[in-house]
Amino acid sequence: MANLLARLAENIFWLARYMERAENLARILDVTDTFARDRSGRNWLSVVQINADNDRFFARHAVANAESVLDFYLLDPANPTSIRSTIQAAHENARALRPILSIEMWAQLNMTLHWIRSLTAEDITSPKLSRLCSRIREACQTHAGIVEGTFSREEAWYFYWLGKQLERADQTTRLLDIKYHLLLPHVGDIGSALDLSQWNALLRAAGGYQAFRRLHPVGMNPTAITEFLLLSDSFPRSVSLCMRQAEWLLGQLRSRFRLREGTVALERLDEMRAAMTDQSAEEIISNGLHEFI
Repeated sequence: MANLLARLAENIFWLARYMERAENLARILDVTDTFARDRSGRNWLSVVQINADNDRFFARHAVANAESVLDFYLLDPANPTSIRSTIQAAHENARALRPILSIEMWAQLNMTLHWIRSLTAEDITSPKLSRLCSRIREACQTHAGIVEGTFSREEAWYFYWLGKQLERADQTTRLLDIKYHLLLPHVGDIGSALDLSQWNALLRAAGGYQAFRRLHPVGMNPTAITEFLLLSDSFPRSVSLCMRQAEWLLGQLRSRFRLREGTVALERLDEMRAAMTDQSAEEIISNGLHEFI
C-alpha cells in the first residue's frame, strides 16, 4: 500500500474503533449505575478494570466510586480512555479523512464533539446519568448509520467496519473476563440473587439482553450466557461473529483491492476461529475462561 493510503486506512480503522468504544463505555456506565447496590464498591471498580486503567485511575483518585469513575470516564480530558477523549480522538482521525468522508459524517461528528465538550459535573449526576448515556449511545449509533448510508463502498469502508468488528470482539472478551475474575471472587456467590443480577448486567452491558432472552426465555445460566457472547453466530457482538465478519472484510480487501499485508492477520483470525470452533462453552469454562480469553 502507498504511504498515504496506509495512513488513511489507519485513520478510518481507528475512527470506527473509537466510536464503538464510546458507545460501549456509555452502555457499561449506565448499566453499572442501574445495577450497583450502592455508589461505591467493586461494581464501579470493575469499570476501571475492564478498561485496564488501574494505574492511571488511582493516580488521580483515592477510591473507585460512582462520582470518581463517572468523572474519570465522562469528563476527564486528561484520561485518554474517557468518552470525551475517545470522541476527540475519533474527530481527529476524521479530520485527516475529510476528503473521503461524506458531509453528513463530518457534520454529525462535529455536533457530537461540541456537545460532549459542553458536559459538566451537573450533567453526570445520578438523576441525569441514564439519559446522558442513552444520548451518547444514540450519537454513536447515528454515526454508524450515517456511515452505512452515505460512505462509498471503497477500501476505506472495509477498514472502517474491520475496526468496528475488532473493537466489539475486544469489548466482549473484556466484559466476560472481568465477570469471572472480579465480580465473583467468592464461590458462595454463584447462583445467588447477586450472581444472577450480575449476569443480567453483563448481558445488558454487551447490548445482548433481548437477543439472549429470545433464545433463553427463562433462567440466567452462566454457561448459556458465555456461549451466547463467545460463540453465537447471530448476535452482532459475539466474539465468533465479529471474527467471522473481520475475516470476510479482510478477504474482500485482499480480493477486491489487492491488499497484500493482510495475510498474517487472516492467519491469526483463522487460528482464533478454530480455537472457538473446537470447544464448547462448557469446555472453555472448564479449561479456564480467563486463560481462553
